[in-house]
Amino acid sequence: MTTSRQPQETSTEAPDDYRLLLPEDWFRIPLEPERCVRSVDALVERQFKGVDDAPHLKKRVRDELLDQADKAIANGGVEMYLSLMKVGPVPVSASLIITFIGSGPAATDLESVAADIQHGSAPGTETAVVELPCGPAVRARSRAEIGRDETSGEVHSSTGVDYYLPIPHSQAFLLLSFSTPLEPIAEAMAGLFDAVATSFRWQGAFA
Repeated sequence: MTTSRQPQETSTEAPDDYRLLLPEDWFRIPLEPERCVRSVDALVERQFKGVDDAPHLKKRVRDELLDQADKAIANGGVEMYLSLMKVGPVPVSASLIITFIGSGPAATDLESVAADIQHGSAPGTETAVVELPCGPAVRARSRAEIGRDETSGEVHSSTGVDYYLPIPHSQAFLLLSFSTPLEPIAEAMAGLFDAVATSFRWQGAFA
């Protein structure tokens, strides 16, 4: 279970906290510069524990994580989670980035919001208004090319599931961006992402 505070940019009636449940083997990286670096270092040390002969790989992983975090921060990211789950020896790669969107379209007409997201998304994106326990939201599922096998020419894609949650009593949104590169189990992972989104709850209000 995690709790994270929202930036205080919405009205005095808006919630300033939220809570959501994630699988146990997901690692949280707060997207605040100093805390972010400490968390990334802790994650890298954890993943390379007992491995003393791969300093270049260790540095590359650290640099890639910090680069991913920096991009999320630049877009208003609040926190990032990375899956450390395994099925046997096989890692189950996935991520969640939570982003605060300080201004956006009126949340009173989520059908229009969904249409705007659909219009600006890649072909094949599925967008719909859904009802979560925390209130209505816009869900968008997409598929994006992330690489191509140089030998076979096979295209590798990632599956993304985004939830746009209107923050009550404000014009702001919270965006939950889930992603996984595991095409063979994309449906199962999308189901997991939906379950996490369903656990989301608003908490508190600004003083």
